[in-house]
Amino acid sequence: MKQELMKIVQQRQLAPRIYEMTLTGELVKEMKHPGQFIHIRVPRADLLLRRPISLNHIDQDEKTCRIIYRVEGDGTKYFSELTTGDTLDVLGPLGNGFDLSGLSIGDEVFIIGGGIGVPPLYELSKQLNERGVKTSHFLGFASKEVIYYENEFQQLGDTRIATDDGTYGIHGNVGNLLMTTNKIPDAVFACGSNGLLKTVEQLFRQHSNVQLSLESRMACGIGACYACVCHVPNDETGTKSLKVCDEGPIFQAGEVVL
Repeated sequence: MKQELMKIVQQRQLAPRIYEMTLTGELVKEMKHPGQFIHIRVPRADLLLRRPISLNHIDQDEKTCRIIYRVEGDGTKYFSELTTGDTLDVLGPLGNGFDLSGLSIGDEVFIIGGGIGVPPLYELSKQLNERGVKTSHFLGFASKEVIYYENEFQQLGDTRIATDDGTYGIHGNVGNLLMTTNKIPDAVFACGSNGLLKTVEQLFRQHSNVQLSLESRMACGIGACYACVCHVPNDETGTKSLKVCDEGPIFQAGEVVL
């Protein structure tokens, strides 16, 4: 983990309230594992907490990384107004990332995401493709107007989309989307809301390699403040917990209570 003032190379809007930002700096050398995130300081004195945003794309050769974020409050709104040449105080990379060690050439994996849980899955799929692993993507969005990165995922493997309102793809959620295949993958990777992760956990409860990336509000981002804890199953005392920021955000299915 390091800290650096990274420079904005490019920023563009992908969909209503959804932005893609490209950053450059020496910190990119430390970014290797899909699923990790960076902790960004908002350059405003009244906004004290950093914002955790997952890495969407890493380019070691160009020394750039991309993030995709949704404008939710004052902090992300401030980010959306920044332009090329502006700098941001970045801490990272943080978190444990997805574990790809058990996969080899010719294996098939399911990559499942919803909404703002989709961004880190792009770097994941890219790295899996580089290993010769076949990826199938199942992505859920609220409606057609907020879909992004469909073409980018399509270039990496079969991509199926569901929308809550039925304006594009399958009508329904990712669970409905997964019903369109009867394949049994070698691994399952998912990122999104707790509802989506619970669906994945239930559908693949007999599978031995299901990795879930949790979304959580964070304060310090480095495991010191215990603001992002989640409970572990079968804990009668109710005192055992794991921290999403440094012990996650990736957990094996069943490792934490969603």
